Amino acid sequence: EAEQKIEQFTRNGWDKMPICMAKTQYSFSADPALKNAPEGFDLPIRDIRASLGAGFVYPLCGAMQTLPGLPTRPCFYNIDIDAKTGDILGLF
Repeated sequence: EAEQKIEQFTRNGWDKMPICMAKTQYSFSADPALKNAPEGFDLPIRDIRASLGAGFVYPLCGAMQTLPGLPTRPCFYNIDIDAKTGDILGLF
């Protein structure tokens, strides 16, 4: 699956974008049991995704999960304080 997506990304012109690795924080490998800087391991890339708005691609290693993306307009723009009452507006 990852190899097919790399071919697709290349056709779309996304192959020059920076890469952000999505892997365990415990090791240079994709295996959290291999602590620190192990040697002689394979790094399995199971998928690759593009975050076009942010301008990068990110391979997913091992069982790494991702969170949903953020909106293009942050929600804090809708939050305000009513100067007369002191009420916070726009939270919910």
